[in-house]
Amino acid sequence: MTSLTLFTPAGALPKAEPLKRAAKRLTQLGFEVAIDADALARHQRFGGDDATRLAALHRIADAAPSIALATRGGYGLTRLLDQIDWARIAKSVERGTRWVGYSDLTALQNGFIARHKGLAMWAGPLGCDDFGRSEAEGGVDEVTRDCFLEAMSGALEAVGFREPSGSFDGLQARGRLWGGNLTVLCSLLGTPHWPKIKGGILFLEDVNEHPYRVERQLLQLQQAGVIDAQAAVLLGDFSGAAKTPNDRGYGLKDAIAALRSRTKTPVLTGLPFGHVRTKVCLPVGGTVELYVQGREAIVGWQSDPRLAHGAHGHDDDCAPDCAHTH
Repeated sequence: MTSLTLFTPAGALPKAEPLKRAAKRLTQLGFEVAIDADALARHQRFGGDDATRLAALHRIADAAPSIALATRGGYGLTRLLDQIDWARIAKSVERGTRWVGYSDLTALQNGFIARHKGLAMWAGPLGCDDFGRSEAEGGVDEVTRDCFLEAMSGALEAVGFREPSGSFDGLQARGRLWGGNLTVLCSLLGTPHWPKIKGGILFLEDVNEHPYRVERQLLQLQQAGVIDAQAAVLLGDFSGAAKTPNDRGYGLKDAIAALRSRTKTPVLTGLPFGHVRTKVCLPVGGTVELYVQGREAIVGWQSDPRLAHGAHGHDDDCAPDCAHTH
């Protein structure tokens, strides 16, 4: 049975019920679930003070479960980056641990791949946000669940999506996949935790950020030479921000157009990832290949035991719900 540990590395869990539901559902999916001793700890807005959360990271790394699944994001991992024993984290990945999450986990994932080429973590669901939602709140999204199960078994080798513009037919690119939450990623720029990746595939998402703030951060990356150095940029979901009277028609499409007008790097939209119910899993730090035919885009990678414990060959890349999420 595949071991899975739920832990809280960033923001505090407001209540225990979603954690209990997540543990029960993940157990029903066939995982041997353990809840870290400090998963419900609280200190101000954090899931325990810095020392508590750092100790949890190292404790899980030493135990090396098959899957280390964060309960939620929020904020807190940036505080820990200078203190993390990255060699212990790397050893757990080499032993087969798949660290999974998104949002604030962007800091951990990119700090890790900045130091360890050839190893990866997984951008994917969060324990409570995706598996702890009550039935009244919509329960578990089937595509998110199925992609997670395939990724954790080693069967997932590609994800697909529809690129709405249709402007990138015939595009092919290959590079190291990196990125995640735009705001968190920009906070790493200029620090030792920044992955200095050229020719990569950069994916980005964010939530509750007005389009002008999204544009400002995208242009920061472009003006810093980051966007121009990539083989392609994949944009996920950027929802949650309210329009204002000052916008006068300005929106996310205009922010993306502003970026595209300033770079030759292909900037694709439609990646099913971010603070949304339906999300795929992506190997952060793994080498991927991007193919676009018409409006259909595929991001694929080869199975690698360092990316997914127990990986094996697969005839059809992945199940249709994962490969063709629209």
